[in-house]
Amino acid sequence: MKDNKIKDLKPLAQTKFLSIYDARYENKIGNEKHWMIASRKGYDILSDKYFNNKKDEIDAVVIAAFHKESKSLVLVKQFRVPLNDYVYELPAGLVDNNEKAELAVKRELKEETGLKVLEINKKLGNKQLYLSPGMTEESASLVYCTCEGELSTKYLEEDEDITPMLVNKEEAKKLINEDIKIDIKAFMTLQSFALFGEDFFEL
Repeated sequence: MKDNKIKDLKPLAQTKFLSIYDARYENKIGNEKHWMIASRKGYDILSDKYFNNKKDEIDAVVIAAFHKESKSLVLVKQFRVPLNDYVYELPAGLVDNNEKAELAVKRELKEETGLKVLEINKKLGNKQLYLSPGMTEESASLVYCTCEGELSTKYLEEDEDITPMLVNKEEAKKLINEDIKIDIKAFMTLQSFALFGEDFFEL
């Protein structure tokens, strides 16, 4: 059993998609401190994770998709309220309750871009990755896949302000040097795609 440094968890604000908690924890020299945690999980689920060793489930999928016909990486440009601006990202979305990650990938790619998943590379993207562990325990699976079809925005939800795009290898090289707002996962994927092209999806 792991050393449990968190001693108590107190909900401060809870909404449908995000909650804020005050965690009372013990630091490395035994002093008690407090830390603010943002989480996708409700109090009961998060408490089970911290105090009962309940398995940590993946919250979201992040999709590194290669469009076969155009030999391009799929990106989205999305308005994000905390930035009050648009930011380049990989397609992504939350995993619904008891939903398999593979189904979430297909659903979210279709919703955000109009594209259809052809094949998911099961040798890559099976790890549970943490997005900003100084602030949240939210985790995601980075899934590599191939896709086909035409870009479309007709499947977007009301609050999704998203422009999907296809970026080929040469465009990726230019984009990583531009002064733009970009998500770190998208930036690192763009860098790898600019270096390796289509081979990046077959590592």
